Amino acid sequence: MPVAKEQDVKPVTVQARCVRLPQKVADAASIAPVIETRALSRGENELLIEIKAAAVNPSDVKAATGLMPYAVFPRTPGRDYAGVVMDGPEGWVGREVFGSSGDLGIRRDGTHATHLLVEADAVVEKPKSVSWEEAAGIGVPFVTAMEGLGRAGIPKAGETVLVMGVNGKVGQAATQIATWHGARVFGVVRKSEAYEGHANSSVEVIDASSTDVAARVRELTGGKGADIVFNTVGDPYFDAAHKSLALRGRQILIAAVDRIVQFNILEFYRGQHTYVGIDTLGLSSVATGAVLRELGSGFASGHLKPFPIKPGAIYPLEQAKAAFNAVAGSSRDRVILRPSG
Repeated sequence: MPVAKEQDVKPVTVQARCVRLPQKVADAASIAPVIETRALSRGENELLIEIKAAAVNPSDVKAATGLMPYAVFPRTPGRDYAGVVMDGPEGWVGREVFGSSGDLGIRRDGTHATHLLVEADAVVEKPKSVSWEEAAGIGVPFVTAMEGLGRAGIPKAGETVLVMGVNGKVGQAATQIATWHGARVFGVVRKSEAYEGHANSSVEVIDASSTDVAARVRELTGGKGADIVFNTVGDPYFDAAHKSLALRGRQILIAAVDRIVQFNILEFYRGQHTYVGIDTLGLSSVATGAVLRELGSGFASGHLKPFPIKPGAIYPLEQAKAAFNAVAGSSRDRVILRPSG
């Protein structure tokens, strides 16, 4: 009897336990996720992944409260993940992978589940030295940082990068990437504190509560200013960022509190400045995977390191509401869901 070709084998079907958001709610306190069981089987060029860990991001909370009008309901939330391929095209089964997305968990079912369906081109091989929880925590912060620096121009050795909100997860990721490429990094904090993350060279911290940020940057750079300002906070730091830019400097923006800002257009064009807006929610799973692959050599070499995951920041699926509450409460910890409990 002839042996069936692998592509003719019927796809595996699993009964996945999924966190579900039934409907949009008014605020974070009203988020009421439920656990449902759903049958999943892969389509052509898809992978069926057994999720080992999945991160909870601020965007997951925002999408649950109607701040993203394109978010669908009901759905399974979650953008970041790490897991094992249990069904897929030839050569994929058993591989340990991780990934992220702008559409997963927002416009289609996401990662807060025991299993996930995703395109084969979207996943990245998980480094052996990185735990499941650490791999699941890489996604959104590192993709945002890399996409921003890639669009603005990866800093060269000797260039100066000013990171506004340096102790946030995107700020730490941007610092890691910039120092990996040899840039000098200054980090801005809103109160007196040291830099908390990994870096490949020293990071000088500027306390915005007691120091004129732009004046200090000019002083530290001999009057030149910063070649790149990565503004992870938005309008509260916009003016200081604008005044800190060197000739032909670039400001990267990823967030806003108030949508409208004023700035000096004359200074803008005479300074030959560039503003770069980044919205990783606009990236597909495949596009996000491509960004993560650009970072692969950095994690392999140790120049980039995943965020430490605290045991108290890991929740089972059944405690998804508590995990969402932790993120809504501005926890600095990387919050993780572990499907196996």
